[in-house]
Amino acid sequence: MPQLPPTAPPAPAARRPWLIQGGMGVGVSGWRLARAVSREGQLGVVSGTALDVVLARVLQTGDPGGHARRALAAFPLPELAQTALDCYFREDGLDEGVPMRTTPRLRATGGAPAEILTVLGNFAEVWLAKEGHDGLVGINYLEKIQLATAPAMFGAILAGVDHVLVGAGVPGQIPALASRLARYEPCVTKIAIEGEEQPLDHLFDPRALLAGHLPGPLRRPDVLAIVSLPVLAAYLARDEATRPDGFVIETSRAGGHSAPPRGRLTLDADGEPVYGPRDQPDLARMAALGLPFWLAGGQADPGAVAAARAAGAAGVQIGSAFALCEESGMARPLREELRGRAHEGTLTVRNDPEASPTAFPFKVAELAGTVSEPEVAAARRRVCDLGFLRTPVRGPRGLAYRCAAEPVAAYVRKGGDAADTEGRRCLCNGLLATIGLAQRRPGGRVEPPLVTIGKDLSFLRRLSPDGGPYTAADVVRWLAAGAGAVARG
Repeated sequence: MPQLPPTAPPAPAARRPWLIQGGMGVGVSGWRLARAVSREGQLGVVSGTALDVVLARVLQTGDPGGHARRALAAFPLPELAQTALDCYFREDGLDEGVPMRTTPRLRATGGAPAEILTVLGNFAEVWLAKEGHDGLVGINYLEKIQLATAPAMFGAILAGVDHVLVGAGVPGQIPALASRLARYEPCVTKIAIEGEEQPLDHLFDPRALLAGHLPGPLRRPDVLAIVSLPVLAAYLARDEATRPDGFVIETSRAGGHSAPPRGRLTLDADGEPVYGPRDQPDLARMAALGLPFWLAGGQADPGAVAAARAAGAAGVQIGSAFALCEESGMARPLREELRGRAHEGTLTVRNDPEASPTAFPFKVAELAGTVSEPEVAAARRRVCDLGFLRTPVRGPRGLAYRCAAEPVAAYVRKGGDAADTEGRRCLCNGLLATIGLAQRRPGGRVEPPLVTIGKDLSFLRRLSPDGGPYTAADVVRWLAAGAGAVARG
């Protein structure tokens, strides 16, 4: 048995970033955006969601610019990288209307091809984000997608990721997983089974995946837990096994998913959740934990940055301002429409309590041709062919996976309540369409986009007063005044 290389020593102490770029959607926070922010001396972050599918679909579109192939050429085990190229790369892309080839799904038992593609997708995205500079790069994961956690994080660690950010759940497993993966050690992820107290142990063995060909010492990334309130932060910080290296405190004003209000759910006249004083984080309590923290949600203003730092925060996390910049992975027509509609004052962003199959409120921008329109949503045939938000459940024939956005009959057959499917949207397909990687369906149909953005777009008055384009560097340099720092040019 080959000897395991030791974990690489920590990177030299670097200036702690006052700005974290949010890890948004599927591919909105892509490698181009993260690299642009990192080059400005702050923490650029790629979204770690569905990177296996992103890689497979980019290869099928011909890999314009050769970026994915360049990253795969740097993977430490060329034979594994070649499996993705053989399966998905189409030099001339796919003919119009030809469906994208499907990707294997992660499962609690087995699923090696899916794990390999997950490792490759995360490696490629981080490698490209880090290419050509020495700035910090992070990756953002959803704790909800537990089957992907270990292989995804291992791929990112292989590429030298500096920070791992995890939200959408209680990320208590992540600090220990990061340590074991950086040592090439087999690790167990606890997979929650709906309706059962005892989780399922899911083994991932990095050394076996690499067939013993270990490229050398790896460095453990810092882990930042994304939480909504200090009570969860205090719970994680009390035990060395679950204690992260810092926190992002995300309020309900942030885009994408947000935690539901504390207490009984109340909706306003527009059908949106009502948040109250109990949902506001106690920053003095956060500071007392002794770990660095960043504030997220409605912080895109130099004054907000200054206020956060005065309250003891290391800085802020910004998402929406970067989602609409030129380096964003969001398809250009959608970015332009969002900026233009916001400039005209005709854009509505709804915090929809039903759209997400996770049952967490989800911010949806109301744009023509997207699933925000009831008629577009009704015309879309329900299909669950990606399944990242599936929940494992115990059925009469063993373990099954269900999602409230899948076909209703299938959801009910797996023990679900049909009422839980009402209003649910397929985030997986909608978010991939938002970045221009929509699946093509029979009859010439194409999956419609689903666009998420924060409700507070007041930053556009400064960054895009005429509704025109701006860059990630523009965002960083504008906000730097509130940090009392000068961004690196």
